[in-house]
Amino acid sequence: MPELPDIAVYTDHLERRLVGHVLQRVALANPFVLRTVDPPIADAGGRRVTGIRRLGKRIVLALDGERFIVIHLMIAGRLRWRDANGKPPGRIALASFAFESGTLYLTEAGTKRRASLHYVAGEAALAALDPGGVDVAALDAAQFAERIARGNHTIKRALTDPRLFSGIGNSYSDEILHRAKLSPFALGAKLSPADAARLHRAAIDVLDEWSRRLAAETGDAFPEKVTAFHDAMAVHGRYGKPCPDCGAPVQRIVYAENEANYCARCQTGGKVLADRALSRLLHDSWPKDIDQLL
Repeated sequence: MPELPDIAVYTDHLERRLVGHVLQRVALANPFVLRTVDPPIADAGGRRVTGIRRLGKRIVLALDGERFIVIHLMIAGRLRWRDANGKPPGRIALASFAFESGTLYLTEAGTKRRASLHYVAGEAALAALDPGGVDVAALDAAQFAERIARGNHTIKRALTDPRLFSGIGNSYSDEILHRAKLSPFALGAKLSPADAARLHRAAIDVLDEWSRRLAAETGDAFPEKVTAFHDAMAVHGRYGKPCPDCGAPVQRIVYAENEANYCARCQTGGKVLADRALSRLLHDSWPKDIDQLL
């Protein structure tokens, strides 16, 4: 799922291309992508784009008359830009937004239709779509520590809770926790002040560094290859590969449709955390320490 650094790249390019231009029409290739009915989406046609915003992991196109198009990409949704007379992206397109200079497409790979589109009127209606999470960079260390401790959840779960923090998902939470040298399953309520402060600093630095890195890699071209996996990441998507800090193989725990990637030596004192499926399969053969795997 695109997270804050990826969304920031999108919003930067959309701002350059769309602000001040008139949205000529919106076309839906899949009617189920639209989750609102009032005002009707046809009302967006003919309105000028006044700004581009980020609302958590959502992208907002602000139009004149206090109208807002809110796009949630979810797991496999992506945005694609085609210049005037450019070739459309094909059957994966869910919706298109036509401008004089080109067309913005909302696409989604696969068969699961999770990406969504809302069209709302007024700031209050827009605010109702905000889950309430705050950018970590807008918090001081004490405010961050208070939020990370809410609900007595693991810090992996807390970081990815959109009601607590804005724009952090599975991939960048792995990177943040590795940078902070903390177990993904440490409890937020039991973090020491020093650990909480280190986690806060790591979150700010990782998100900022990757926002700048992705912007530099994309350059002037519209971002077409947004992905949760990057070769330069420390642990996310790098199961079995060496940790860049200590060389130990990166470990993972798979749960539901997500996974946690971590370095046992750097983050859990050498302990290999039990993966439910594998530990049930291996029983007593499940390694307890990273050195048993080397």
